[in-house]
Amino acid sequence: MTAAAGQYGRLVVEGLLARGVPVAAVVRRPERAAGLAASGAEVRYGDYDDADSLRAAFTGAERLLLVSSPELETGRRVAQHATAVDAARAAGVGLLAYTSFLGADARAEGMTAAHHATERHIEASGLPYTLLRHPFYSDAFLHTGLREAVAAGVLEDGTGGRGLNTASRADLAEAAVRVLTGERALPAHDLTGAPWTYRQLAETLTRVSGAPVAYTERTSPVPGPAGWLDGQIRAGALEHWTDDLADLLGRPPTSLEEAVRAVLAK
Repeated sequence: MTAAAGQYGRLVVEGLLARGVPVAAVVRRPERAAGLAASGAEVRYGDYDDADSLRAAFTGAERLLLVSSPELETGRRVAQHATAVDAARAAGVGLLAYTSFLGADARAEGMTAAHHATERHIEASGLPYTLLRHPFYSDAFLHTGLREAVAAGVLEDGTGGRGLNTASRADLAEAAVRVLTGERALPAHDLTGAPWTYRQLAETLTRVSGAPVAYTERTSPVPGPAGWLDGQIRAGALEHWTDDLADLLGRPPTSLEEAVRAVLAK
């Protein structure tokens, strides 16, 4: 798998090794992946901008998890993904799994532009594939900062009360492990957790912490990426929901209450 040294990648590696599956962990800086080697993974050098390195890294792989590049510039990101897909085909990979994003099948704009182009390239490659379309990570919203809301007794919301279909990084990693070990792989999976709202989050914080946390709507937008994301949520962009993640996991995804309890216990 590529990007094996990242937070998501490490979870997938750990899950595969726990099942006794041999793992080749492809990383750009092998000297920084001693932990992966110590855990039992074979660390291989691979760079999204170096086709030769990827062909060598993918040699002998029965299944490959291509984790999308962190590159922000769309053109370069598309080129990096195409290089990786072509390298996988040249290496004779048996199945290519790719971490895409919800909506990439239908939209080629903004965050989905690079994913849309990559999905089309994968489909044209002739490789057997499965597309793992991720939502936003729950971890980006449900984190230790919620302790401040409990301490203040107030949870502010700029989403207009709309739903969020986030899923935990751990659940998404487990889903990838199941696909890579041959369980329930389909051509595409739209992976979401159960929808939740900030009003429900305030109620859950109150119940779990034992301290009242009032819900209040923010009247002025926040600047930067957080404000942009609030706008996306207000427009209903995060309300698409499916059973795909639950089907892959063979259980319900981590619930809002489970996530809050884990956060407040840290």
